[in-house]
Parts: sequence; C-alpha cells; structure tokens
Amino acid sequence: MNREEMLRRAIDRRKPWDVIVIGGGATGIGIAVDAATRGYDVLLLEQHDFGKGTSSRSTKLVHGGVRYLQQGNIALVREALQERGLLMHNAPHLVHERGFVIPTYRWWERPYYSMGLAAYSLLAGKLGIGLSATLSRANTLEQLPELRAQGLRGGVYYVDGQFDDTRLLIHLAMTAAEYDAVLLNYAPVIDFVQHSSGTISGVIFRDAETGATHTANAAVVINATGVFCDQVRKLANPSAGALVTPSQGIHLVFDRRFLPGKAALMVPKTRDGRVLFAIPWHDHVVVGTTDTPIESPLLEPTPQEQEIEFILETLRDYLAHPPTRSDVLSVFTGIRPLVRPRQSGKKTSSVSRDHLIQVDSTRLITITGGKWTTYRQMAEDAVDRAAQLGKLADVDCRTHHLHLHGYQETPNHDEPLAVYGSDAALIRALAEETPQLAERLHPALPNIAAEVVWAARFEMARSVEDVLARRMRILFLNARAAQECAPAVAALLAEELGRDETWIAAQIASFAELVPSFTIH
Repeated sequence: MNREEMLRRAIDRRKPWDVIVIGGGATGIGIAVDAATRGYDVLLLEQHDFGKGTSSRSTKLVHGGVRYLQQGNIALVREALQERGLLMHNAPHLVHERGFVIPTYRWWERPYYSMGLAAYSLLAGKLGIGLSATLSRANTLEQLPELRAQGLRGGVYYVDGQFDDTRLLIHLAMTAAEYDAVLLNYAPVIDFVQHSSGTISGVIFRDAETGATHTANAAVVINATGVFCDQVRKLANPSAGALVTPSQGIHLVFDRRFLPGKAALMVPKTRDGRVLFAIPWHDHVVVGTTDTPIESPLLEPTPQEQEIEFILETLRDYLAHPPTRSDVLSVFTGIRPLVRPRQSGKKTSSVSRDHLIQVDSTRLITITGGKWTTYRQMAEDAVDRAAQLGKLADVDCRTHHLHLHGYQETPNHDEPLAVYGSDAALIRALAEETPQLAERLHPALPNIAAEVVWAARFEMARSVEDVLARRMRILFLNARAAQECAPAVAALLAEELGRDETWIAAQIASFAELVPSFTIH
C-alpha cells in the first residue's frame, strides 16, 4: 500500500465507483475486502488513520461473547463463534487460541459456569476449538499462580480466541489493496454529492495532507463510521435520527508478572454487569473492560477516574498481589457503537451487540453495531445490500475461506515478528541489509527500527502516532516507552517520507500531547 499511488488513483478516476466506503475501521475495511473480492470497484475513505477509533481499542478477543449467552442471545453467540473459527483459519498468524479460567469462590459457581461454558463450546459446532472443563483448587492455582487463594474452591476452564486487533485491520487493508481496492487514510468526507431529490451519488473528500478537496461518484455509498455514523448521516440529512448510543470502556495494561501463567482470567460478573478479563498480550497483561454511557463520541477519548478505580478494585478481589495505580503502564479507551435500544433507560451493558443496516431516504447505507469478531459477516450483509441497491453485478460473497495477507499455516506466536505473518521474513531482510535497522527501539520492548521503515513503505503509516499506536502497539503497551521511542521513529519516518527537521519536531510535539490520554496520574 502506497498512499501517493492510492491518492492518484482516487483523483484520476473519471467513471463512478461501484462502492464508496466511509470509515477505515474493522467494519469499513471488512466491507472493502468483501466488495473488492467480488470484483467491484471500491474506494474507501478514512478521516484519520486506519483503526484510529474503536477498532484498535478492543479487549483483543475473537470470541462468541459469554455474557451474550447469559443474556439469551443464542443467535449472536453462534454467529460469533462461527466467525471466530473462520478467522482462525483465514488469519492464523494473528488469531490464536487462549485458555481462560473462571475462578469459583462459592459452592454453586463451578456447576453453574461449567454448564454455561459447555453450551458455549458446543455452539461453535464443527468450528469449535476445545471443550470446557472443571478445575480443582490446585489446578486452578496452577493455571493462575497469582490468583487469590483464600476461599478458592476451584474453577472452570474454557478456550477462546485472541488477536492483535489493529494488526489484523492493517492486513485486511492490504488484502483489499491486493484485490485492487483503493484505500485512503487522512481523507475525511466533508460533504455528499446529492441530486435535487436528495439522493446521494457520491462524496466530496479532503486530502488532509494537502488540504485539497476532491469529488468521487459511486453507484452506492456505505457509511461504516461506527460511533460517528450519526454525524455522517446528518451530513446528508440534518433531520436524521440517532441510531447509536455510545458507551465507553477502558483497559489497563500491566507488566506480565501480575498474571504469569499461560491462561487468562475471566470474571463473569462485575458490579456494572460486564465480564472483566485479564489477558496475556504481547508479554504484558491487558485488563478490562468497563461500561460507561457517554453523551457523544470523541476521536481520542480519555479514561474516567471511576473506570480506573473500578478495574483496580475488581483486581484486588481476585489477585494475591494486585497492581496499583503506579503499576499501570498504559490505559486505552474505546467507544462502542451500540445500536440504540427501543426501550429507553436500558443499561448499555445489556444492549445487544447485533449489527444494524439502515438505508436512509438519501440512499445512504449505514451499518453500525456489531463487534470485531463478526466483522466479516457484517461486511457480507452490507455488500449484499449495496449490490441490491446499486444494481451491481450479482456475485456471491467470497470471504468465508479467504486467506488474509500475511497468512501462515503454522506460525510461531512467540516469535517477535509473528504478527507480520509471511511479511516477517521481508522485515528481517531489511534489518540484514541495513544493520542499524536491526536495533531495538526501546530496551523494554522487542520492536526494531526495520518495522518503522516497513510501516511507512508498505502499510501507509504517515505519523509517529500511526507507527507507535497502530502499526506497532507500543503506545498501548507502555506509554512512557512510546514517548521515549518517538524521536527515533520520527527520524526514520522523515527519511522514508521525505520530511524535514521542522516536521520531525512537530511530530514529536504532537505525540507528546497524545501520550497523557494513555496514562493515569
């Protein structure tokens, strides 16, 4: 992927696209993959960087959703478990199994959760990845050595999926590009091309790097902007009613010593009604998430004090040596695009994660809701609707068994460059050709300088934030280390992108302003 080439293709095109997608998160890029693999001409426009919003801030799980089973939403759980299985087959370099343990402290909990998780495992059918099992007290402590032993009766073990969300997103974008889709980051849609009747026939977008505006026409336009979908709908029709009720969740990141075993910890019911996870991820521990209703979404949300305390208090109930505020290496905040419930006053933690497709009177298709795990099915449904509305060629979905960019059949997930899949060999070759690119960016992390060069040349990274937050996950793992890496990353990017010293200084300053959003005080 090369942004200059993508921009040129977008500007030079004279005939209408089949599909224009607004939004470069999981849903939007999933749609681009689906539509491009069907042979449709696709243009995707993202206001910031790919995955800037919700899609980079998940709990890092590819799962059916245990709490949705508890809510009785069997159809959603079954669909998500099927999609989990497909993702494990299509992107094994990025999606892998992770064992989970629910510790039990009351006599009824082990049989109760055991029955529920047995049903959860069976709902996956042929795409299942393992059965649940009851654990003795000793087995539970073997799986989770740092668990609070006082009052522990045993536990329940089950297997689910884990992934690196933004790395998967970037490889989805690369897959779409391989099927001739045109994808542009830093290209916000600022208006629609509309007939006198109000129906949409295209978009007007701005190249954020130059300030120039461009027009693109299409048979159909899909709004896949997640928590911002209502703002986009109002751009076309100011009287459009709200589809989304936003809810904020945070995750705290700690050193791996707080959860040294191979298994993840799952707390099935917290005070706010959510499930809470503590999960090994990139040799750190990610703990979350919370559920806090908010009035309106922000591109860079920040954690609320009560959310931080809620997670720390919950950990004190379950860990023998719980972390404190000073142990938090990073905190990241995401906003869920929950479909607005018909019943007012309903808690966001109980709102369904089903997705919604709506066609407004302007002929703008909006897809919202859903979850990362079901992105592929959401994309299939959206493209089916777009093909019908835009009178496109009738082509069946081709993504069920589509190997994504970087596919490796038997990856080694412990290898530092494992998340790049088959691209890892090319990154190592860069480091061998130029020895300084083999140097680590920070002593506390395995990332090397060659990854920065790779991100700029082939993954459309345009800023220090793009690299440290999304192409590599350093900002999400250790905010202080990320800030210390910023000058070296800025210098490497400047050389690749042809920028000067003024640009480098501006990048370092801009990143320094972002870091406080990922730290607690």
